[in-house]
Amino acid sequence: MLGATALIASVSTAPSAHAGATAMNTEEREVLRLVNVERAKVGCPAVREHTTLATVARAHSVDMARYDYFSHTGRDGRSPFDRMRDAGYTGSVMAENIAAGQQTPAAVMKSWMNSSGHRANILNCRYRDLGVGVARGGSYGIYWTQNFGG
Repeated sequence: MLGATALIASVSTAPSAHAGATAMNTEEREVLRLVNVERAKVGCPAVREHTTLATVARAHSVDMARYDYFSHTGRDGRSPFDRMRDAGYTGSVMAENIAAGQQTPAAVMKSWMNSSGHRANILNCRYRDLGVGVARGGSYGIYWTQNFGG
């Protein structure tokens, strides 16, 4: 069983500064690399790894895996945008892609690229920052979150 869903919003705040590139693991960085391959095909600039967005993405994936649910809305009722802003991200545009059940970075990217909403987030040239989070557990076995910002 595979699941994927996308959410996008625009908020009116100042753009964020790029955060250090230390938060993401090998699988998460591979998703970032694959995102940039797709963006290059359509002339979008590469997104940069953003520690705050990665921390928020991983926390959401861990929460979904631990408590066995699949939703953009957290158990506490917060939206992805609430989570990103509460963590200190100040970008003017944000989006989140989530997926569950895909066992590899290539598989999750294929799933997202075959979905119009996810593809639109990945290929939106307004995004400059990306955080990816992956966690294992729950009924899907693996949960993925991408948090985009710009």
